[in-house]
Amino acid sequence: MMWEVLVQPFTDFGFMRRALIGCIAISVGATPVGAFLMLRRMSLTGDAMACAILPGAAVGYLVAGLSLGAMTVGGLIAGMAVALLAGFVTRVTALREDASLAAFYLISLAVGVLIVSTRGGNVDLMRVLFGTVLALDDAALILLCSFASVSLFALAALFRPLVLECADPQFLRSVSGLSAMTHFAFLALVVLNLVGGFHALGTLMAVGIMILPAAAARFWAVGIGALIAAAVAVAMLSSLAGLLLSYHFSLPSGPAIILVAGLAYALSLVFGPVGGLAGRAFPRRYLEA
Repeated sequence: MMWEVLVQPFTDFGFMRRALIGCIAISVGATPVGAFLMLRRMSLTGDAMACAILPGAAVGYLVAGLSLGAMTVGGLIAGMAVALLAGFVTRVTALREDASLAAFYLISLAVGVLIVSTRGGNVDLMRVLFGTVLALDDAALILLCSFASVSLFALAALFRPLVLECADPQFLRSVSGLSAMTHFAFLALVVLNLVGGFHALGTLMAVGIMILPAAAARFWAVGIGALIAAAVAVAMLSSLAGLLLSYHFSLPSGPAIILVAGLAYALSLVFGPVGGLAGRAFPRRYLEA
């Protein structure tokens, strides 16, 4: 019984195996970036950047149809352009970065949906917005695994300044010239992983696999290393459970994965030992020596 429910879908169907491998690659590459987004209080920035890649992906779709390469290049260009424009507007005007990102992301979302709607139909629009994780092919898997590898190596190189910027950004600016470079390199990693997640989970769902597992892990771990490890584990388990729910109950795969991650967050919020509601309601009592 357990074999038929948990294992057989992946042994019998290649598209399920490819979907699982793709989700694991996204979990390994994108979720650690989401942990740093959360620690830097930039979680909503990830949502804005996810919508920012849509016009570029839509232009790639307009030029070459559902071409993996064209949509990837277009999404990367659009995402980086919005990140740089938002930073430029913040530095030359009185507008804060979150407000400029919000403005650009709303414009990007409207432009992207308009482009896809005029060239394609409702099916194409739903595919762009919500992804098709069950339709991943070998080329898409290679792309996702490549993005995950680049992301891990880049995070390893930037780990110390990223941690320091999370703890005390003013100190990093005062003692090192790496602050601006670290910030924009990190934004590039956000864009890279959102473009990768876009191919599997769509524009609107890609940021969910970055933020929700990291938010859930926050209630189970204290150190940054343990937090990242717990977030990756939650993302992988959510992907596995979401794919199985999608297979057995004919649910859309991307939303199912994100809903499982949301359930993990809700359970962690209640039962997590590090700041969870149950822990606050029933604090531990320590024996005095």
